[in-house]
Amino acid sequence: MEEAKAGMPLLGDAFPELRVKTTHGPMNIPGDLEGKWFVFFSHPADFTPVCTTEFVAFQKRYEAFEALNCKLIGMSVDQIFSHIKWVEWIKSELGIEIKFPIVAANDAIASKLGMLHPGKGSNTVRAVFIVDPEGIVRLIMYYPQEIGRNMDEVVRAVKALQVSDQQGAIPAGWPENELIGDRVIVPPPTNERDAAKRMKEYEGYDWWFCHKPLEN
Repeated sequence: MEEAKAGMPLLGDAFPELRVKTTHGPMNIPGDLEGKWFVFFSHPADFTPVCTTEFVAFQKRYEAFEALNCKLIGMSVDQIFSHIKWVEWIKSELGIEIKFPIVAANDAIASKLGMLHPGKGSNTVRAVFIVDPEGIVRLIMYYPQEIGRNMDEVVRAVKALQVSDQQGAIPAGWPENELIGDRVIVPPPTNERDAAKRMKEYEGYDWWFCHKPLEN
C-alpha cells in the first residue's frame, strides 16, 4: 500500500500540493481552489485530434461544472507556449474559447499524480481527479491515449458525489437507474431493530435495499 501511495494519491487522500505554471498564470493547487470542487485532468499532448475533441467537450460543459461550484483544470507535460498556441488555434479554427487553465507540468508532477504509465509511452495518460472543497480526492479515472473520455460522465460524477454527501448512496446510471430512477439509496441498517422496521419507513425491495426520493 505504501508503494502505491508513493506513486499517486488514492481515494480519500489529500490532493498533493502543486505549484504550477498555467495558461492563466501561476497557481497553487489545491490551495487556490479552497472551498470549491475541481476536476484536474491530464491529456497526452497538445495539437492531437483526440485531445482537441476532449477540450472542446469539456468547454461545452463549462457552465454545467460552474453550476456545481466545480472548476476545470487541464494538464500535460507540454510547455506553456504550446498550450497557449493550441488554445489560440481552437478558438480561431473551431470557434471555441477555452476558459479553464491548462497546467504546463513536468515529469515529476505527472509522476506524483500517477499519470505516467511506462507501458503507454512517455506522454501522460488521460487521468481525471475529482477533488472536493476540502482538497480530498474523491474519484479517479484513467483512460488510454486512444480512447477519449465521456465528459457527461464526469459532470454526472461530480453531481453524484455532491448528492451522496448529503443524501445517501447513488445507484448505477443515476439519475436514470433501471430499478429506482433518480432516487437515492438509504444506508443499510446496522442492527436488527432498525432492520425490522426499515420497510415500514421507506420504499424498497428488502430491508437492505431501500430508497427515497431525491431532494432538490
